[in-house]
Amino acid sequence: MIIFDRQQLEAFAAVVEMRHFGEAAAVLNVTRGAVSQRLKALEEALGSPLVVREGNVPTPAGEALLRHILLLKVLEADTLQHIRPTQTQRPRIAIAVNADSLATWFEEIAWEISKRNVALELIVDDQDHTLPCLSRGEAMGCVSTSSEPPTGFLAESIGAMDYECVANVQFARQYFPQGLGLHNVLAAPAVLYNRKDGLHGLFLERLLDFKIKNFAAHYFPSPSALLAAIENGVGYGLVPCVQAQPSIDLGKLVSLAPAHKISVELYWHHWETAPSNAQAINDLVIRHARRVLIQSAQTVDPDAKEDT
Repeated sequence: MIIFDRQQLEAFAAVVEMRHFGEAAAVLNVTRGAVSQRLKALEEALGSPLVVREGNVPTPAGEALLRHILLLKVLEADTLQHIRPTQTQRPRIAIAVNADSLATWFEEIAWEISKRNVALELIVDDQDHTLPCLSRGEAMGCVSTSSEPPTGFLAESIGAMDYECVANVQFARQYFPQGLGLHNVLAAPAVLYNRKDGLHGLFLERLLDFKIKNFAAHYFPSPSALLAAIENGVGYGLVPCVQAQPSIDLGKLVSLAPAHKISVELYWHHWETAPSNAQAINDLVIRHARRVLIQSAQTVDPDAKEDT
C-alpha cells in the first residue's frame, strides 16, 4: 500500500507549476537538492516517472497525480471550513475559460467566486483548448465546446453564445457594397482572435457553401481589442452579439449578414465527485450561465471553434 508523503507531493506540484526546480525550491523554502530528492522518492514509490525533465511538464501519470493533489487541497479546505468556520486558509481554485465568455457573461461569476473563501485563478485560452487543463490537473472546472468530459469529470450543457459578422460603416461601403461575396471576402481583411480561431472560416463556409482558407486576417487576441479594431475599420469579423449590439445601435457597426449568425454551444466541465465548496461553485456557474446564455441555439461543431 502506498502512503503519499505530503512534502513529496508539494515538491512535485511546485516543480510542475514553476516549470523549474530552483524556483520550486524557492517557493517551498528548501534547497534544490531537497526538491529533486523528494520528487525522485515519489517517482520510485509509485514506480513511474512523473515529470519530463525537458521542460518539467507532467507525464500522464503525473497529470493523474496533479488532479489528485488539486482535489485533495480543495477537500482539505472544505473540511477545515466545517471544523473551523473562521479559518483563513484559501484553497487555490483554477478555472479554464475562453476569453469571449470572460468578457461577456463569466466575469460576474468570477467576481462572486472571488468573494468566497478561495484564491481564484482564471486560465484563459481558446475554448477548444480549455479542456486539457482538466486532464492535466491544472483546473477544477472549465468552459468548453466539447460535450465529452475527461475521465472523472461531468459535462453539463449551459447554453450557447451567438456571434454576428460586423464592420464599421465606411469599411462595409468600401469592401462590401453589394454584400458578402467571394471576391470581396478575399479582398477584405478579417479580424480574428488568434490562429486557433476557426469560427470565421466556418461562417464563410456556411455563407458561401464552400471552404475558404486563404483570406487575409489580422489577429487581436483580446475581445475588447478585436471589437475596437473592427469599430476603427481595421477589418470585419465575428463578435458576440451581446458585444456587437450596442455598437450597432449607436451606428458604429453594421451587420453584414444578419441572417447568418453563428451559435456556439458551451459546456461546463467539473469534477464528478466534488467537495461542497467546489460543488457550490459548479452550481453557481451552471445557474448563472443558463440564465444569461441562449438555451435553444443550434449546436456548432466543437472542432470549429475558435476564438477565445
